Amino acid sequence: MAIQGYCVKCKAKVNLSNPVVEMTKRGGYMAKGKCAKSGNTVCAIMSEANAKKAIASGEAKKGF
Repeated sequence: MAIQGYCVKCKAKVNLSNPVVEMTKRGGYMAKGKCAKSGNTVCAIMSEANAKKAIASGEAKKGF
C-alpha cells in the first residue's frame, strides 16, 4: 500500500514518491513526498499508528 496525498496542481490523489514521515508542531504526523507527474511537494496527514506502520514496513523514512 503506497502512501497517497492530494496534488493541488494535478487535482488528483497521487502516490507519494520518496515519502518522509514528519511530526507537526502540534504532535500530529504527516508524510511529505513528491508528485510523479508535476514534481510538486505533496503532504498527507496520517495517524500515529499509520505513520509508525509505514516506517516499520519501509514505505517511508523517519524524519523526526
